[in-house]
Amino acid sequence: MRNRKEALKELQEKIGYQFKDEALLKQALTHSSFANEQKINKLGNYERLEFLGDAVLELVSSEFLFNENKDMPEGQLTRLRASMVCEPALAYCARDIRLGSYILLGKGEEATGGRKRDSIISDVMEAVIGAIFLDGGIENAKKYIYRFVLSDLEDKILFMDSKTLLQEEIQKNNTAQLRYELVGETGPDHDKEFRVEAYLDEKLIGTGVGRTKKAAEQQAAYEALIRIKGKKR
Repeated sequence: MRNRKEALKELQEKIGYQFKDEALLKQALTHSSFANEQKINKLGNYERLEFLGDAVLELVSSEFLFNENKDMPEGQLTRLRASMVCEPALAYCARDIRLGSYILLGKGEEATGGRKRDSIISDVMEAVIGAIFLDGGIENAKKYIYRFVLSDLEDKILFMDSKTLLQEEIQKNNTAQLRYELVGETGPDHDKEFRVEAYLDEKLIGTGVGRTKKAAEQQAAYEALIRIKGKKR
């Protein structure tokens, strides 16, 4: 079992940024439930850093989209940015670096599956951005965002918009009906896992597993899209 110091060292190596003030990183990883339980008033929790990180992320992603899409109108840029930095998208990015495993949670929040909750891990993703910005300035925050949020963007956007894109793809080519069927449900109420299958009429085209039915449908749609696109190549 690694101790806290080892965990912080491991995370910094993973993200490629060494904090001058490690207390900022600790704060970014501390949920209010843990701070309240431990009465860590001096350290505090991640909420203020999340507020700052959200603003830094919006600025950096806006600049990126503005420069990368010279002819895209404002409305489309706004929608694209929203899909890139929304809660599920940031949670998806956070899971790539297993950020959830480093969060300090209170016992109650831990017991109810908080470590896997999109709302918490996406908030921590923004808090880490805020901590890097305070510790190392905008350029270091930008490097982190480019590496862990704006990388593999085409694949991430495909995943985030998978249900809509699958529906559009199917409507282009045939009149078959797309439907999602819940085929399994496991775990206690606070930590359920849903299994969903996507069908085109009676043909199984994708399977997904998620913490919510919506997330499982999204995963099933993504799998179906990958298959359809693979056949077209």
